Amino acid sequence: MRVVVVGGSGNVGTAVLRRFAADSTLTSVVAVARRTPRTAPTPPYDVATWVACDIGARDSDEQVVARLAEVFAGADAVVHLAWAIQPSHDRARLRSTNVVGTRRVVQAASRAGVPHLVVASSIGAYSPSPGDVARDESWPTGGVASSSYSVDKAAVEALLDRTEDRTSLVVARIRPALVFQHDAGHEIARYFLGPAVPQRMLDGGAPVLPWPRGLRVQAVHADDLADAFREAVVRQVHGAFNVAGHGVVRGPDAAALVAGARLREVPVGLARAALSAAWHARVAPVGPGWLDMGMSAPLLDTTRAERELAWRPARTSVEALHEVLRGIAEGAGTVSPPLRPRGR
Repeated sequence: MRVVVVGGSGNVGTAVLRRFAADSTLTSVVAVARRTPRTAPTPPYDVATWVACDIGARDSDEQVVARLAEVFAGADAVVHLAWAIQPSHDRARLRSTNVVGTRRVVQAASRAGVPHLVVASSIGAYSPSPGDVARDESWPTGGVASSSYSVDKAAVEALLDRTEDRTSLVVARIRPALVFQHDAGHEIARYFLGPAVPQRMLDGGAPVLPWPRGLRVQAVHADDLADAFREAVVRQVHGAFNVAGHGVVRGPDAAALVAGARLREVPVGLARAALSAAWHARVAPVGPGWLDMGMSAPLLDTTRAERELAWRPARTSVEALHEVLRGIAEGAGTVSPPLRPRGR
């Protein structure tokens, strides 16, 4: 099979390329990214032929779509992973990559005659469902209005609905929980913690771990998620698939992973106000919409992925979080520009 991976240089893309490199079924891999590896590609990036293309560029739609269609020609599947989280204060720039860029990928795939498109959606696309009832893929994807990330994920879901109604393109949507791996440690610290939280504090230097009261999250290791993408591609499936590691992370679970830290639950309103103030002061890299989304996100029922993709996570949610915390403390990364390690 010939597969094109859009967004092959990021957290998920790195794991997907690692999985594809070990699979003889996939005979040709092309990776598209705005920022390609700068040095001679090393594993896992050497599995792919690299093409530089910014799907959210200010160029006309026609220019970007034509460029992508040329790259997609002859592909059996396109895996779309590209997504922007920063700069969080530049809403137009985020939307240009996340929503406009996805529309361009869809149009290019249709123009090139690609039969199968596999898109990275997210738990963030879902409408609020606080509490511990696990929701399957039929739960509404209306998003959380105060979260730009969630709003864009919901917009992409609506775009994919229209695509399936109007074209013959077969679309699969993978909806993961939080995605963690060791090598994404420094990237995640830059995107979500910023300078206000020294990374080494997570390696035994944090006396107190503040935790919004009632917050519970799911996570999935990037390699387990990559397995789901691989199965979706080779099985040529369509529809949505929830993907999450077993178990749920709550405050005591997180505190136990930070050596010496004492859990301090804080009221959600107080946590939100503090995060909002820090974000507006440009001290925190993400705004309160992320907390709103975390507090209202549903727990994911992964039965469909287990049944139709024969997918089983090798790591629990807590184990995935533990690994990325070690990566954050160590400033871990790779040769890919988005995943550059600390000090580079």
